[in-house]
Amino acid sequence: MSVRLKLTLSYAGFLMLAGALLLAAVWLFLLRYVPDRATLISHDDNATNGVFPVRSALLDVFAPRAAAVLAFLLVFGLLGGWILAGRMLAPLARITDATRTAANGSLSHRVRLPGRKDEFRELADAFDAMLVRLEAHVAEQQRFAANASHELRTPLAVSKALLDVARTDPNRDTGELIDRLHAVNTRAIDLTEALLLVSRAEQRSFTRERVDLSLMAEEATETLLSLAEKHGVTIETCGEITPTIGSQALLLQLTTNLVHNAIVHNLPEQGTVWVRTSVRAKSAVLTVENTGEKLTPELASTLTEPFQRGTERVHTDHAGVGLGLAIVKTIAHAHDGTLTLTPRAAGGIRITVELPAESAAEAVADGCADRTEALAHAPFRRR
Repeated sequence: MSVRLKLTLSYAGFLMLAGALLLAAVWLFLLRYVPDRATLISHDDNATNGVFPVRSALLDVFAPRAAAVLAFLLVFGLLGGWILAGRMLAPLARITDATRTAANGSLSHRVRLPGRKDEFRELADAFDAMLVRLEAHVAEQQRFAANASHELRTPLAVSKALLDVARTDPNRDTGELIDRLHAVNTRAIDLTEALLLVSRAEQRSFTRERVDLSLMAEEATETLLSLAEKHGVTIETCGEITPTIGSQALLLQLTTNLVHNAIVHNLPEQGTVWVRTSVRAKSAVLTVENTGEKLTPELASTLTEPFQRGTERVHTDHAGVGLGLAIVKTIAHAHDGTLTLTPRAAGGIRITVELPAESAAEAVADGCADRTEALAHAPFRRR
């Protein structure tokens, strides 16, 4: 049976039960004041007195009328229940139609249920919100797949062209050819590994453990000191113990990507990178800030899109694969965190990653410990 028929039978059955109880109450009330028999006394001397069954006579009159009332209640309950059930289930039918439309691939359809806010309205609004997120996610995945295919095709096409040149020109310098093939192949491997990392983070297929973001910042900074030296960039670190829960490998990758981007997308010389960690009420915060060219808010908002390199501020020798901040965004979201990009008025950008704190009470505020590491040939300041 359909839900509408079940509700109709339930309404009719409840109405019949209520009517039967009401009639039974009336009958019991009448029995209290109506005797079983009554004696008719005549004042006419020629007439005879008689005893009449009052209760049975009342039953003969009451029973058919009670049956008629119950029959009316049954018909009224079935018709009224059918109409009321239809009106009650109309929003559900609308949501069902929207679900079928979405199942057929049309994610742009919305329920937009009118009326006052009730359970069905909340369900419809939640379904619309889910469709909005799903549509955006599918569109992002489609763009990502198209861009990834294009990016992977480029090194493969270059490799094919180099091999064709080598085949048609046997006298060509093989050392130069091998070096170019090695560079192209390295780029393809880096891109593939980046794609696999994004996929792993999106699936959240990682073990969660206690991670201190301040240690991740220290390790990433230590790893990229030579790169900072090459670009003439000063790195300043400042922070406190910043505990969170997540994957140590992924959060280290997140921190490394942020520091790497801050170094290579900086001023041509005398640039600075600030790496800070802090604890808020319910979150652990990692902030990476750098000097550089001035960015518009519109450009900054696109930098987390896959393969959006921000060509206005990228050095040609470190263009990367275009997935640095996309990986950061994916890892942050996989850890239920947020990523915020804010252009600096003086140039450069401030990137803030906010993750759920393991326990704000356990965070120990060590302050900014002065740790200066001097290198004879590199302008670094580590605090």
